[in-house]
Amino acid sequence: YGQPAIAVPVAGLRARATVTAAPAGSGIVLVARDLGTTWQIKSANQQIGKSEALPFIVGHTLHYLQVPGTPDLHIELTSDLPVASGLGSSAAVAVALIRALAGHFGQSLEPAAVSALAFEAERLQHGTPSGIDNTVVAYEQPVWFVRGQDMETFAVRRPLHLLIGDTGLASSTRDVVGEVRAVWQGEPARYEALFATIGQVSQRARRAIEQGDLPTLGRLLSENHGRLQELGVSCDELDRLVAAATSAGALGAKLSGAGRGGNMIALVQPEIAAAVAAALQAAGARRVVDTEVGTPLILAKVPEPSQG
Repeated sequence: YGQPAIAVPVAGLRARATVTAAPAGSGIVLVARDLGTTWQIKSANQQIGKSEALPFIVGHTLHYLQVPGTPDLHIELTSDLPVASGLGSSAAVAVALIRALAGHFGQSLEPAAVSALAFEAERLQHGTPSGIDNTVVAYEQPVWFVRGQDMETFAVRRPLHLLIGDTGLASSTRDVVGEVRAVWQGEPARYEALFATIGQVSQRARRAIEQGDLPTLGRLLSENHGRLQELGVSCDELDRLVAAATSAGALGAKLSGAGRGGNMIALVQPEIAAAVAAALQAAGARRVVDTEVGTPLILAKVPEPSQG
């Protein structure tokens, strides 16, 4: 809706892919242990037009790498990130798989190429993704995103100590985005004003991050959550965790991703992280991840992914 968004990499959670040679004639066996799913791929080329994201990534990446035919491979995927949780799990798995395939064939891909390949899988998964998840994972840097403009990575002046609280509820980005679009079409003036307010909060949050103003950033996180509540994309479980975090002393907190479940994030001072984590668990968090964002970064322009 023309407004900016910010995403940051989560260092405490990882997706992993391993690629090993398989016996001749076995084709490609792709195992996603966390999903309990195995694919037998007899022809890599036939996967390019398929609707399942992970086999598609295999075929699409092998084609990009100019690997002839269908190599005999055994691929295993594991991930610390819960599925449909607002943490970019699908993008993280896609990037891990792309890099593992490239590495197996002795190739090293630039972040832009990895991001572009992962974006194609995101389109299958989510319909009309922003491209922000695959970008932040591929570049491993905070990203500033406005649809229709090149993305930017940007600098963190002071480390951001974050707690991530998992509601345990799966959330479909495709469904939530569709519902928001429907209410916007029904009352465009009301929701355009709300989107504009959310965009202003994002702009102020970027300035706070670049200036190292953590108290202001915390207040803006909480303000953003309030606006997202107005938008109708929160839920009782998320609201309960956000309230628990702020009551326990967090500088601010908000839902992450599309909402309606998944995860929330809280900005905390390191000395009270344990107390806030305990409050989140007491409020029903299935899991709490403690992570930090804060490596000084070089500003860079990131080409917007093609929607064609």
